[in-house]
Amino acid sequence: MESHLDQANWTKSSYSQANGNCVEIGLSVELIRVRDSKNPQGPRLQFTPTEWDAFLGAVRNGEFDHRPGHAS
Repeated sequence: MESHLDQANWTKSSYSQANGNCVEIGLSVELIRVRDSKNPQGPRLQFTPTEWDAFLGAVRNGEFDHRPGHAS
């Protein structure tokens, strides 16, 4: 039997690299899921649409840019 996680419509990031370091997003009716394309059966994150919007807003605002030489 197929689980709800397997029923998501998975899409690979347009920023994917040729070396296979990719993130896939799975959209379903109620949740947005994120997985590593190299390990599709591995761990997955899931977000409600509200959580996903907040996450994307934080990315756009640079809240996760904690690399040396970047403002935090």
